[in-house]
Amino acid sequence: MIHVEDIHKRFGAVQALAGVGFTARDGQATALLGPNGAGKTTLLRTLVGLLQRDRGAVSIDGIDPATDPMGARRSIGLLTDQFGLYDRLSTREYLTYFGQINSMGKAAIARRIGEVCELLDLGDILDRSTKGFSQGQRMKVAMARTLLHRPRNLLLDEPTRGLDVMSTRALRRALAALRSEGCCIILATHVMQEVTQLCDDVIVIAKGQTVAQGSPQDLCRQTGIANLEDAFVHLVGTEEGIAA
Repeated sequence: MIHVEDIHKRFGAVQALAGVGFTARDGQATALLGPNGAGKTTLLRTLVGLLQRDRGAVSIDGIDPATDPMGARRSIGLLTDQFGLYDRLSTREYLTYFGQINSMGKAAIARRIGEVCELLDLGDILDRSTKGFSQGQRMKVAMARTLLHRPRNLLLDEPTRGLDVMSTRALRRALAALRSEGCCIILATHVMQEVTQLCDDVIVIAKGQTVAQGSPQDLCRQTGIANLEDAFVHLVGTEEGIAA
């Protein structure tokens, strides 16, 4: 479970986060919605301890990433917009390297690579160098790295960008399976179809603040608007909310 309370973060004159608070529960997928520049990526990086908050509280399964960053990261899988692939390594070699970083044994790494390979349909690129991979292939390899150490909490920043229809469907099935296994998933996305199909809860942020939280149906009821996209635009008060 991830609990966030009154998080603030400033970069010089820019107040990126100005009072975000929410709880994301185990066995649920929680969507993080907001216009471009609302603070979504800053929030995810703060949760994992890559950025230090100015004030507020964060708990990742009871651990504060500010005081015990390695302890918090052991239970987190983070997917950002920077994939960090190594062009000279094959997919298998790349995943093996990250398994070793996470103190996994040789047999456990081999077994887990097989599992994430099947989950994300990586068989055709498992032993290919990552140099020259398409955007979608690079995304899937980065997602495999994120899942390799069986994190209990997943922080995903627009995970379906660059994926074709079939890869997107495979990733959605994988996330649904992980949710059913009890993972806590936070998904930053602009794709309303992902929210309605995958997510149990939605956090809407604008100008660095939480403006609403609830199920997709709850947000529609709160606004009196039947369509989730229109309800979201109403909540953030700007047409930028529908930008992809």
